[in-house]
Amino acid sequence: MRASPTAPRVSIVLATDSYDTLRPVMASLGQQRDRADFEVLVIGTAESLGAVDWSQLSAFGAARVVYVPAPFSLAGARGAGVRAAAAPIVFIGETHSFPHPGMLSSMLAGFTDERCVAVVPAIANANPASALSWASYLADYGFWGPERPAGLLERPLVHNTAFRRDALLALGEPLAVLLDCNREELWPLLHQQGYHARFVPAAQTDHVNAAELGALLKIRFFAGAMIGARRAHRWTWPRRLLYVAASPLIPALLVWRVRSVVRFRAAHQRLPGGTMAGVAVGAVVTALGEVCGYLGIRLPSAEAQLIDAELHKLRYARLGPEMSGL
Repeated sequence: MRASPTAPRVSIVLATDSYDTLRPVMASLGQQRDRADFEVLVIGTAESLGAVDWSQLSAFGAARVVYVPAPFSLAGARGAGVRAAAAPIVFIGETHSFPHPGMLSSMLAGFTDERCVAVVPAIANANPASALSWASYLADYGFWGPERPAGLLERPLVHNTAFRRDALLALGEPLAVLLDCNREELWPLLHQQGYHARFVPAAQTDHVNAAELGALLKIRFFAGAMIGARRAHRWTWPRRLLYVAASPLIPALLVWRVRSVVRFRAAHQRLPGGTMAGVAVGAVVTALGEVCGYLGIRLPSAEAQLIDAELHKLRYARLGPEMSGL
């Protein structure tokens, strides 16, 4: 543990399977301005985390390791990080999202009133050379691209977002489940409590995306299966069967959503040929996964497959020379 003599302004929550997985993002976070005001929380299991590089963590005002029990769960680990945080604002980061130097300070400035519970930065495509990277990025993050105007958000993110810690803690024990981005329940609860979120494009992070077909299809299928399974747990059988019957329409809806957010990409970045074909293929595979979930077809490896793809997305990114140092 490395402690700061003053209370941190932001706690950065990073869930991981090992410290080595975090090295690239820690190098990026080390370039943050005012980093002496920030605390870093590394969350993982004692069995896998391994040695922590305290020399790399010394760039921050404070740094701690939080151990969680096996089997590892991303949502559970992030929940443990929120509970352990010392700052009033917690930023839930990722292993493959690289903040610009002033991002956290700009996000702090976005908390303009007490009902603003979260601030979301602009999310740019970090590996824009391929159509498949763009297909991955647009489907997952196009809604929060750099050209989106600042203002209130109806659809905030769960990760790559800064939250008021006390509002998350008030959710109680379910927090470890609600931080699962495939559950769709966190934001309806916060909205019901009168909270809102803001989008602050002055804060920006570069997000690395899957650029290999096999990885893209795996992520899309298992994400769809998890979403379908989560919904099936809450829905009646008639509603589940209605969605199965309507499933041929799901890819068209998903592609329409992507087309509606293309304008939010960085102005200097153009879509390679084949991008929308990649989006369409991913949408079909997502729909197949959702149908499996609605029908109650168990896929025991789905969560483990998604966690592996999430933590190790750099393996599937086909990074160009500009990102070769990661």
